[in-house]
Amino acid sequence: MAVLKSFKMANFLHSLSTKPPAQGLSPRTSTCLGKLTCSSSWCLETQLSSLGSAHDEIDFEFLGNLSGDPYILHTNVFTRGKGNREQQFYLWFDPTKDFHTYSVLWNSLSIIFSVDGTPIREFKNLESKGIPYPKSQPMWIYSSLWNADDWATRGGLVKADWSQAPFTASYRNFNARACVWTSGSSSCSAAGSTNNSWLSQSLDGSGQGRIKWVQKNYMIYNYCTDTKRFPQGPPPECSMA
Repeated sequence: MAVLKSFKMANFLHSLSTKPPAQGLSPRTSTCLGKLTCSSSWCLETQLSSLGSAHDEIDFEFLGNLSGDPYILHTNVFTRGKGNREQQFYLWFDPTKDFHTYSVLWNSLSIIFSVDGTPIREFKNLESKGIPYPKSQPMWIYSSLWNADDWATRGGLVKADWSQAPFTASYRNFNARACVWTSGSSSCSAAGSTNNSWLSQSLDGSGQGRIKWVQKNYMIYNYCTDTKRFPQGPPPECSMA
């Protein structure tokens, strides 16, 4: 098997000063399964996404906030065009003060979201139990500033203050290892690959314990417990994970 070569970005700076839907880092190589890390002092939105109405998508985003309020880290997983799997967190530090590392591991076992090496969420592959899992569509990597003031800050009540523009995001040590999708096939099906330990990586007992610690102390929203949104009961993966 072969691995997508690593990308390292030092002092990459992106600025948003007008109101486009999104701008930023968008490598043109599509991947199917991968491990992405980004060290940022203000990494507003990093996303893996395929194309089309039945797309798969993995979201790792900071939402807007009022000055002085904690910053909210938002995660979501789409399969076959359906999301509604949001989990949101406060952080145990101010993400604007220094660079921190935000990582997504996506393999055939699970999707793991991590902050500074601490896992905060795991979305397991439960296809054997009838739950769709994003692994059949190649995805592209996007990292950007995104104007989402119609929903992202207090449900859209607080709008972006464009008089404070330009808004900036700084990145460094961007690194992606992945199965490259080319001409209808994955590089991970080729022979002679090295450095593919991430393909079988999973959380051990310590990692599971750290997720429980984060979710007990810093999780502020979990779709699995939103009875108003799901009055007939939560989605089936909530009771299986």
